Amino acid sequence: DYDVLVEATPTTLGDAEPGFSHVERALADDCHVVLANKGPVAERYADLRALEAESGGTVQFEAAVGGAIPILSTISDLGAPHVTAARGVLNGTANFILSRMAAEGLDYEHVLAEAQDLGVAEADPTFDVDGIDAALKFVILANVLSDGETEYALDDAAVEGIRNVPGTALDLAAEDGRTVRLIGEATADGVRVAPRLIPQGSALSVTGTQNIVQLETKHAGQLNISGRGAGGPETATAVLSDVSRLE
Repeated sequence: DYDVLVEATPTTLGDAEPGFSHVERALADDCHVVLANKGPVAERYADLRALEAESGGTVQFEAAVGGAIPILSTISDLGAPHVTAARGVLNGTANFILSRMAAEGLDYEHVLAEAQDLGVAEADPTFDVDGIDAALKFVILANVLSDGETEYALDDAAVEGIRNVPGTALDLAAEDGRTVRLIGEATADGVRVAPRLIPQGSALSVTGTQNIVQLETKHAGQLNISGRGAGGPETATAVLSDVSRLE
């Protein structure tokens, strides 16, 4: 017997299996679910909420978006209808690569190899450098902000990664006082992730593996939430935070 299922299997796309079946079984037993796995929330949000509505358990997923950064709990405290949009940097690997390319004048392949040696990038970095990981996170944010009115999945997102960002583009941007970051957006118009030019020194120009999300709110203006968005301790912090909120 158990009261809470912590589902932290690897994220899968499409049917989000086997994670979704784990969640379905737990909710059928009226158990609470805490997700670090992005798949069930990003790819089958309406199904997930329907199961939750029929269960005595609840579903929490702070760890699926930004690790220990309290993005979803902030939205919950404000009330999703009072947050109109979210944008920012939500992939540490891509951000490390772009910020190193800009700072050192290095090309993409060189910095990717460095990131892999440091353990910042996976041996297969596809999810990170092609923008998929960031897109899943912003799909989740779009679903939360929509509050059930519209369901989003990865296929609904416009996604462009960083593989084709040349070092020369970063050099030219620097001459104009700007830099490039992989920026995601969840707005009323949908979900977009792509490399964007932004001013150097702006809130979105975080470096290394730092993450940041800007929430546009109706009454509090723009809120910036930043910190370490990935890693074992960071994910564990978010999971335990979700567990502590369960009744």
